[in-house]
Amino acid sequence: MKKLASTILIAALAAGILAVEARQVAATYSERDFLSRIRRLTIEGKRAGEGYWSADGKRMVFQSEREPGNPFYQIYVMDLASGDVKRISPGVGKTTCAFFRPGSDEILFSSTHADPKSKQLQDAEFALRASGRTRRYAWDYDPEMDVYAYGEKSGAMKRLTSARGYDAEASYSPDGRWIAFASNRDAYDRPLTAVEKKALDDNPSLFAEIYIMRADGSEQKRLTDNPGYDGGPFFTHDGTRIVWRRFDEQGLIADIYTMNPDGGDVKRITDFGSMSWAPYEHPSGQYFLFASNKLGFENFEIYMVDAQGAKEPVRVTYSEGFDGLPVPSPDGRQLAWTSSRSGGGAGQIFLARWNHEKALEALKDAPPRARKP
Repeated sequence: MKKLASTILIAALAAGILAVEARQVAATYSERDFLSRIRRLTIEGKRAGEGYWSADGKRMVFQSEREPGNPFYQIYVMDLASGDVKRISPGVGKTTCAFFRPGSDEILFSSTHADPKSKQLQDAEFALRASGRTRRYAWDYDPEMDVYAYGEKSGAMKRLTSARGYDAEASYSPDGRWIAFASNRDAYDRPLTAVEKKALDDNPSLFAEIYIMRADGSEQKRLTDNPGYDGGPFFTHDGTRIVWRRFDEQGLIADIYTMNPDGGDVKRITDFGSMSWAPYEHPSGQYFLFASNKLGFENFEIYMVDAQGAKEPVRVTYSEGFDGLPVPSPDGRQLAWTSSRSGGGAGQIFLARWNHEKALEALKDAPPRARKP
C-alpha cells in the first residue's frame, strides 16, 4: 500500500511539474510572435469596429461613428488596396454587425432606420453630449433593430426580420444560404412575469438567444434556450458548426460554445472564468480567436483556443485597454481586430500579419483545459 501511495505521489508530482512546465512554455510567447506589421486601418470618426472581410480578402465592411448629423454607428465598406470608403447604410438611426454574403453582392447589417423615432433619438444623443455630460459607452439592444440585406449593384435594401425585439449580430453561412443571428424577440412575444419585466428593463440582453434563417429571411428558427445572453454567432469555415458566446445570468462570465446548425450537439470550448466573447474561427479550422477580460475587468485581450477546447487558451495581444473582435483574413495570413491601443479609449480597427505556424506551436504547448464541473 505504501509503495502504491508512493507511486501515486510521484506520478502526481510529475504531472504537476509537467503542467507547470507547459504553462511556462506557453508564457514565453508574446504579441510579436503572432502579430507583425501592425497598422491602424480606420482613422476617421469617434470610433470604429467589427471589421469583416469579403470572400476575396480585398474589402472590409465595418461600423463607425463618423456620419455628420448622426452620433450612432453606420456601416461602411473599405477597399483595402485604395483605402476608399463608402457608406452603405441609410445614414439614419443605429446600425451594427455587417457581413458580406458569399457568392453575392449582398451585405447584411442590422439597423433601426425604420423606427419613426430615429431622428428624435439622434437629436437627444447630440443634446446630451452638448450638455457636457458623459455616460459610459454601452450597447442598448434597441428593440427596433432589424436585419437587412443591401444589394451593392442595385442599392436596394431588403428587410429580413420584423419581429419586435433586438435582431442583430448576424452572419452568413459559407455557402451564403443561411444566416445565424441573435434576438431577444421572445421577451416581446409573450406575457412576462414581474421578475422578467424588471430583468428586461435592467438588461434586455438576458433574453437574447441564437436563431437561424434562410438568406431571404424565411424559416426563422430558434436554436438556443438558456438563461443569459447567447449571441455573436458565426459559422465555421465548412458550415458544419456555429460558434458563439454564452453569458451567465449575471452577465459577468461568458464562455465560447459550438453547436450544429440545427442547435444540436452543443459543446463548451472554454472554462476561462471571465468574460470571453466575440469568437471567430481561423479558416484552417484548427482554432478559434476570441476576446477576454481574464486579466482585469477593463482590460480585454485577444486569445486563441484549439477547436475542440482541449487546451487552455493562449494569449495573443499585450496592450492595456481593449483588444477584441478578432477576424482572420480568408487566407488566414492577416488579422483584423478592434483596439483602443491608439489612445483615447474608443476603438478603431487595426490590421496585422498573422503567424499561423507560431499559433499552432503555441496551442500545442498549451496545458490541458481545466474543466469545471
